[in-house]
Amino acid sequence: MEIDLTKISMFKGQQYETIITTINDDGSLNAAPIGILCRGKDKVMCRIFKGSHTLENIISQKEFIVNICENPELFTWSLLDNLEKDDFSEDQSIKNVDAYFKCKVTSIKEAVKQSDPVKKKSEANVIKADVCKLIIRNPVKAYNRSFSYVVECLANFSRIDIVDDEKRKYYLDSFKEARRVVKKVGSKQDKEAMDMIKSKLNEKGYDI
Repeated sequence: MEIDLTKISMFKGQQYETIITTINDDGSLNAAPIGILCRGKDKVMCRIFKGSHTLENIISQKEFIVNICENPELFTWSLLDNLEKDDFSEDQSIKNVDAYFKCKVTSIKEAVKQSDPVKKKSEANVIKADVCKLIIRNPVKAYNRSFSYVVECLANFSRIDIVDDEKRKYYLDSFKEARRVVKKVGSKQDKEAMDMIKSKLNEKGYDI
């Protein structure tokens, strides 16, 4: 069967929130929320900070599994406390996720950003991989957080003229960060929506 990530609404040039599973050196399974950039119908890329178990495992094994789901608890448990052994299937995917795909690494390169929102100088590795297996259990759309940013900015925009100065500054700072993220990971429509909000804020006299 042809592998086509558009079947789970992953499109080239956009980044999606996923949970990556890998195998630790002791044979146990590790899960971590990681953003995945779609590079084509069967190609993906991710940037992972040094020091993480996920990165170490990918470097060691040259493969990983990307789990697609809309369950907020799975994302939370994966970040705050690793999933239990019984949460994983025999093929290392997470049980009950709507879809998942297996990746074979094609390249790993160090990537240092002198200025990064996470820290002033961030050391990470950029991993490119080919998708070699795609399993769809239920109809699902991979989650792109940019749409949520647009909705949140619209809610803040509707209140910006009736809040105090402190709250207004918070809204404007939040918009700047949201626009940065949307420009990086969002769809064309999400980016255009943020530009429209920016234009309306400028019309109100706010320098964004």
